[in-house]
Amino acid sequence: MNTSANNYSLVNRLATLLLLIVLSVSFSHCSSDTDPEPPKFEILDRAVLMGVYSADNLKSILPTSGLNIDPSAIKYDVDLYLINYKTTYKGTEIIASGLAALPKLNGPVSMLSVQHGTITRHADAPSASTTFGQQAIFCAFFSSLGFIAVLPDFIGFGTSADILHPYYVEDYSASAVVDNLKAVVELAHVKGNSFNKNLFLAGYSEGGYVTMATHKYLDQNPTPEFKLMASFPAAGGYDIKKMQEYVFGLPTFNDPYYLAYLTHAYQYTYGWAQPLSDFFNPPYDGAIPGLFNGTLTGSEINEQLTTSTEALLTQSVRTGIDTDPKYSNFVSAMNNNSLTDWKPFSMMVMYHGDADSTVPYQNSVNVYNQLMQNGANPAQLQFITLPGANHITGLQPYIEDVVKKLVDLNF
Repeated sequence: MNTSANNYSLVNRLATLLLLIVLSVSFSHCSSDTDPEPPKFEILDRAVLMGVYSADNLKSILPTSGLNIDPSAIKYDVDLYLINYKTTYKGTEIIASGLAALPKLNGPVSMLSVQHGTITRHADAPSASTTFGQQAIFCAFFSSLGFIAVLPDFIGFGTSADILHPYYVEDYSASAVVDNLKAVVELAHVKGNSFNKNLFLAGYSEGGYVTMATHKYLDQNPTPEFKLMASFPAAGGYDIKKMQEYVFGLPTFNDPYYLAYLTHAYQYTYGWAQPLSDFFNPPYDGAIPGLFNGTLTGSEINEQLTTSTEALLTQSVRTGIDTDPKYSNFVSAMNNNSLTDWKPFSMMVMYHGDADSTVPYQNSVNVYNQLMQNGANPAQLQFITLPGANHITGLQPYIEDVVKKLVDLNF
């Protein structure tokens, strides 16, 4: 989990220099991608070319980014698209959205999907990025390494913003990403990119959770479109029930909006009639739905709540969550969406900072140990500790190490 402001601080720096050299970048805007006879897609609904980025300009931003990445890894010019695609929510077909970048290279190319961390404001979704916005640059940067790069919005953002994001809901997290990837395969085909079926996944915070959920889905439901090569989930709250127990055991929690987000999202997603007043004290119980209307960041929502767990949470939920039957649906939902009941078959490298108090380091350690107990192959499942890193400072070393591994694995 992560606030939107902190989640993209590195990306902000990546975008700064490119904004200064905007006149030297070849780009274009169009209302629709033009083909003489638009092909008929099964999943892709619409693709709009947002911009064209040169490798030289993308390479030139590294000195100001703060990232220790070899500039020679950036090799390819990139076409960036805003895409809409079909997916399913509560048994109904909906249109979701995201960003996709296609590298200009000859020969087979792999795909990389990067899942973003926790956001609450609709303006922070990848598809809401401008041509020279943070996430557009981020997507283009990864593609310039030699990948078809994908940044999904997730259900609840972009074209599906009328739905409350199903926060930490496994099924919708994974299925929306997989459908996004299938849509990008269709786009790559019509644009002349030869996709070699090799797929990589990465994500930090909620993005780490969604990455692991997608890995689990693809391992258990193989599809002919993809060969999952590796995933790199980081700092996610994979065991949601243990996350709840951790927060409930603290006198204060600096990001109370996470707990409000999870509870409200489960209530909305599963259609519970149970009132929020069973979980939160007034005035917070009545305020929470309005706080998640897509106009506020996580930091702004925090300002409307309290860091005191006793003041925020009702006594009944704090003392009776595991014994009072009225909380059984919530407990079941947390257990069912925790990623502890499987083992990865494809390569997975987990990351977490050992000074993280927002999403505790021990949560990842415990999940890693559980997956090993479930029978995971030690050669396929690895755990990397980010020494001294908290939930914010762990992002930079994570990106740097993942980029190195992606380059090594892809070439």
